[in-house]
Amino acid sequence: MAIRSITGTRGMAVAPHALASQSALDVLREGGNALEAMIACAATIPVAYPHMNSIGGDSFWLVRGQRGAPRGIDACGAAARAGSIEWYAAHGITKAIPFRGGLAANTVAGTISGWDAAFALSRKWGGRLPLKRLLADAIYYAENGVAVTASQSSATAAKRDELESQPGFKNTFLPGGAVPAAGSRFRQPRLARTLQRLARAGLEDFYAGRLAKVIARDLAATGSPLAIGDLKRHRAKWVTPLALGHSLGTVYNLPPPTQGLVSLLILGMLDALEVGAAGPASADYVHLAVEATKRAFAVRDHCLTDPAYMTVDAQSLLKPGKIRELAANVDRGRAARWGAGKPPADTVWMGVVDEAGRSVSMIQSIYHEFGSGVVLGESGINWQNRGCSFSLDPAALNSLRPGRKPFHTLNPALAELSDGRTIVYGTMGGDGQPQTQAAVFTRIAVFGMDPQQAVSAPRWLLGRTWGQTSDSLKLESRFSTGVVADLARRGHEMEVLAEFDETMGHAGAIVRHPNGVLEGGADPRSDGAVAAF
Repeated sequence: MAIRSITGTRGMAVAPHALASQSALDVLREGGNALEAMIACAATIPVAYPHMNSIGGDSFWLVRGQRGAPRGIDACGAAARAGSIEWYAAHGITKAIPFRGGLAANTVAGTISGWDAAFALSRKWGGRLPLKRLLADAIYYAENGVAVTASQSSATAAKRDELESQPGFKNTFLPGGAVPAAGSRFRQPRLARTLQRLARAGLEDFYAGRLAKVIARDLAATGSPLAIGDLKRHRAKWVTPLALGHSLGTVYNLPPPTQGLVSLLILGMLDALEVGAAGPASADYVHLAVEATKRAFAVRDHCLTDPAYMTVDAQSLLKPGKIRELAANVDRGRAARWGAGKPPADTVWMGVVDEAGRSVSMIQSIYHEFGSGVVLGESGINWQNRGCSFSLDPAALNSLRPGRKPFHTLNPALAELSDGRTIVYGTMGGDGQPQTQAAVFTRIAVFGMDPQQAVSAPRWLLGRTWGQTSDSLKLESRFSTGVVADLARRGHEMEVLAEFDETMGHAGAIVRHPNGVLEGGADPRSDGAVAAF
């Protein structure tokens, strides 16, 4: 029997772990707004889902108030000023930045600055709840423990060999020297004290206070090139989202250094190709989506990087003529050749809508599972490895430069439809993010599914995502044998995965209808939930 969407009228949150959704809901019940609720959600999720994200990572926000166009927060940290190509060469690294260890922990963690920017705007929205309240659940769960999920346990077991030797990892993620079993209690007391300090001293303490000094000292001890000056220079940045004019409304996503452009290009091409004429479970639908993805990825790999280094305006690539040109190259009967995708990624997406209709779509990430694997000694912060995506080739598009922002697969989405509905949606998963966004949006907006149906329906994925390194087209086994055979005839190289395979990522969506009714769906592939009242 199909699971129906959860509904509400006063507020709703969705996250890949139920405790995070409930933290947001409790804030909404106490009169908090969508931004305050999202901060609570964002604080709880690193404690409850520590293999997926951390306060030692980056975040991106799409925020829609009661009036005006949506705004974005870029809370992406830049590369260390000391972390040049020459610096790595002096350390014997000339081919590629390591995925793990202190040498991989080479970019500032921007997540907390994103919370800080959101907190400041929440005050302008009339928010009154103090930081101490917004971080209370996270502090409690870090100190007293959460039940280990099967996802955390299996990820720890899978990555143990490559991470066990990294500074601080064993003491944090292998309590008693063993992989924590699903259902066991997992505590992070040092992280609890760090969150308590942030609640007391303010979020800026992460970058310019006593906590910043502790972080810089412990990073240096791991061999990281990051220094206190890098932390002090960091600020989250308010940005103008990219906007796609779609036949059904306007779809928003984040500008570079994210791949938000890719997500919008796919939707634009599918619109131009009139994907609505295909059935929502048909081979035509999957084929068109995959072929649009290949063309969007080609654009990504040609031009997307830190916007300070780009030679083209990302918004200009969303002009109708450009999109029609890309769509015209799609062969409806044959799969185009496909090369290597981006490396796997590890992320959480969360959404909140409050009673006034104010909406937040947010992504928080440490890149690979457990990031760099480094856990700082005093603060208990697991640091990201986003900077391992930089190239050590001076001529490469994403060549490492001191103070440069890394390319991000992260991209939270939001749509305003012409019929008055608003949709916040997103997912985790590297190359899978724009593809799953395309599935969720088209299934809701084009095919008329409710959010839970759209999130639960069988998914596909071209290329790499969390837990996978192959570049094939992956299909969940719930697609019919006829669809699989049809796609094979068109030349797709495929793998068939489990019915609800975590490889497909953890998606979620909330729809706000014109009458104020909220409808949400959480991914059955995750430990998430929709919380509403």
